[in-house]
Amino acid sequence: MSSPAKTAEKTSLTPADYKGRVKPIWCPGCGDFGVLNAITRSLAALGIEPRRLALASGIGCSSRIPGFVNCYGFHGAHGRALPVAVGIKLANPRLTVLALGGDGDGLSIGIGHFPHVARRNLDITYIMMDNRIYGLTKGQTSPTTLEGRRTKTSPAGALEQPLNPVELAVIFNATYVARGYSANLKELQDLITRGIQHRGFSMVHVLSPCVTFGKGSGFDYFGPRTKPLPDDHDPRDRQQALLRSAVEETIYTGVFYETERAEYVEQIQAIGSGVGRELDEDGPRIEVDRLIQRFS
Repeated sequence: MSSPAKTAEKTSLTPADYKGRVKPIWCPGCGDFGVLNAITRSLAALGIEPRRLALASGIGCSSRIPGFVNCYGFHGAHGRALPVAVGIKLANPRLTVLALGGDGDGLSIGIGHFPHVARRNLDITYIMMDNRIYGLTKGQTSPTTLEGRRTKTSPAGALEQPLNPVELAVIFNATYVARGYSANLKELQDLITRGIQHRGFSMVHVLSPCVTFGKGSGFDYFGPRTKPLPDDHDPRDRQQALLRSAVEETIYTGVFYETERAEYVEQIQAIGSGVGRELDEDGPRIEVDRLIQRFS
């Protein structure tokens, strides 16, 4: 079900309308360029005006995206993309809110937030860009680094079992779980679009290779392995989603799981504690200056 806050207001928007004042500074060939393009194309296709959009991120290469997009943006602390996004959405549910981060940001210091945002089913879209390495800090083992991969912090090969972001999202009962690949722009755009339209918590896992430090998890690794989910895949079947998310020989992309459940803000409104001017599109503007004076 689509969110009322995400109804297209202007059909003439183009990806260029979301171009920020800061130019991307990623390494040439970085997979995050494809993710940024997919995001802006999705937003333009949905007609979401920049003034109705907020991006929240943590720390990492991918977390720089709010600075590259013309919208409200908050570049937060390491691992805190999701709580920042939650605060923004609760403060102004009319905004379309995206949380952005990498595998290290989201599955290491930030992993404690993941299950709780999923269980609340707040209407935000979480895009996790996974390069299976700590790229910003120059190539250390990350939570998704495959066992045996050699990195600067595992010169003899990683000893730990990697975490699987899609599997975790399904287990945490996120109501929309998908995986895309930054080199497949059209499919990734479609997955992000569906995630934004979905009414509830959406998680889009993106394989986004690091061309500088991602040896063994680059385009040459993902390219031959990524394939769309089989035609018989049923996104309502959690068990099937779990089984197919765990395959490494063929890394499936597409919508693994999708269901409907009561959205968090709607539940707050239903019990009456969330009915106020900030939730009323046609209500009078909040007098910010008076609020600041009152609480200062």
